[in-house]
Amino acid sequence: GVTLKTRYRWDGWTDNSSLTFQTPDGEKSEHADVVVLAMGGGSWSRLGADGKWMSTLARQNVPLRPFAPSNAALAVSWSPIMQKHFGAPIKTVAWRAGSILSRGEAILSEKGLEGGGIYSLSPAIRDNAPVSLDLLPDLTLATIQQKLERPRGKNSLSNHIRKTLNLPAVKLALAQEWARPLPQSAQELAYVLKHLTVRHAGFQPMDTAISTVGGLPFDALDDTLMIKDLPGVFAAGEMLDWDAPKGGYLITGCLATGRWAGMCAARWLDL
Repeated sequence: GVTLKTRYRWDGWTDNSSLTFQTPDGEKSEHADVVVLAMGGGSWSRLGADGKWMSTLARQNVPLRPFAPSNAALAVSWSPIMQKHFGAPIKTVAWRAGSILSRGEAILSEKGLEGGGIYSLSPAIRDNAPVSLDLLPDLTLATIQQKLERPRGKNSLSNHIRKTLNLPAVKLALAQEWARPLPQSAQELAYVLKHLTVRHAGFQPMDTAISTVGGLPFDALDDTLMIKDLPGVFAAGEMLDWDAPKGGYLITGCLATGRWAGMCAARWLDL
């Protein structure tokens, strides 16, 4: 008894409360006794999640919050010397933004930095917290300084750092990119390697973010996920204003809210 219709774009309600859709065959109307909206967030528009439903609900005076990136990559304008490191993984590091500390990995890409280690910092970066990178999180500042104080001989400073600290090429390149010229003092250099300032230009375009925050705030919903201002209309998934970490939590939350909204919508029909 279920009819699945594809390539229908919801466009709101008619005056008699029927749902209107834009379809390949023109505008169509459908009556519904109850509605569950699962319209997605504001990223990956090519997959359908373009956030255009916001304007539809805004016309109904439903309170909304603007979309913002979450689990998002950072934009970095690299110098030409970094090109040879594009695609290189940045491992065994610690990223920090505000109160958030991440030991996850990242990838150095042509457009900037991406990966789990960066994505988890999104809430703090949205609040304009500076980002720093510890290139040697398993070594103390004193240990790094002690290693750097070993006789350098005829080695350049870069080779000395690489050999004494066993620093991979991509880590050394990041230090040179963001802290050039590197300090000659072992004490100052050790500090730089533990507290490297990540110079970035903010998030990459929101449409490329794994997820978004914003949309329907929970105070616009009741405990059944029904929109308070639209009786019989329920909402679920990423159109709700919540900030989920990646790693399965996002899809689990979407499925869980979808199940709850669906169960509550079924009960609404029985009232």
